[in-house]
Amino acid sequence: MPKVKKIPQRQCVGCREMKEKKALLRVVRSPEGEVSLDFRGKKPGRGAYVCPDPGCLRKARKSRALERALEIQIPAEVFDALEAELGGADGAK
Repeated sequence: MPKVKKIPQRQCVGCREMKEKKALLRVVRSPEGEVSLDFRGKKPGRGAYVCPDPGCLRKARKSRALERALEIQIPAEVFDALEAELGGADGAK
């Protein structure tokens, strides 16, 4: 009997839905404290997952869920940069 490969699931911090890991984007806090998007999922540091939808990022910003997940205060300009990066990432996967 062939083994069924498990598909890793992660929860979006914005909409709180469980989705496939590949369908979500990883937001990572590096060991130096920088917050950035990790498109490949390989950057070192603490990560949280968000849907590739600017609406989910706004929900995570409003509820401060991303700050709690990354255990760091995130300035407004970093959120704006993440939102701009997320907007440009829709077609550039």
